[in-house]
Amino acid sequence: AVEVARMIDTGELEIGRANQIGTLQRAGDTRWSSHLNSITSLMRMFHATDIFAAAIDSQLQKLNSRLDENMVELLILSSALDLNDSFKSFSVDKICSLVSKFYPEDFTKQEQIRLPYELQHYAVDIFHPNFGSIFTLSELCLRLAKTGKAVIYPRVDRLIRLVLTLPVSTTTTERAFSALNIIKNKLRSKMEDDYLRSSSVLYIERKIAEKITKDAIIDDICTIIERRV
Repeated sequence: AVEVARMIDTGELEIGRANQIGTLQRAGDTRWSSHLNSITSLMRMFHATDIFAAAIDSQLQKLNSRLDENMVELLILSSALDLNDSFKSFSVDKICSLVSKFYPEDFTKQEQIRLPYELQHYAVDIFHPNFGSIFTLSELCLRLAKTGKAVIYPRVDRLIRLVLTLPVSTTTTERAFSALNIIKNKLRSKMEDDYLRSSSVLYIERKIAEKITKDAIIDDICTIIERRV
């Protein structure tokens, strides 16, 4: 059994062939067959584990190539506003770090000083059972607006709105780069920047561009440039 396991591990013997050998040569020894089946099961499990580990490693490499250290830190600090497990990830220090590092232009120095005190009152209010069950940041933003607490906690409401724009801004950027691969292909490799910029806007915002009529374009050009009829 040890020799068969070694041969399976080194690739000298396939698992199916090992089962055939065990069936033919040791048909009367049930203990040996059971032991061999256990070994082959373990080998299959280790093989599946290797595949799983390789898949996880591949995904991590893709994430690392897409997200730099600043983006990862931004996502980690943003998780302090997460609503899962009854606001288990809520942290005043992380939220203040999020504001100071990534949104310094959206909050004045005075507002950054007042933010920790506002967060302490906000935490007491938001954890109250009467506030209701909330599962997403968008629901929290709507609840703050409906209950009037967005006026009581304006800095927290502003920060939540800024965090909610993260997926939108990332998606828009990725779609823009994907559009460039379609617009500037091998046949249009010498396209200049102005023409490329205009073509990209028309392609990315094609839902809006489809609503523009030819007559509207002609009238617009006529108002800009005087031409003969």
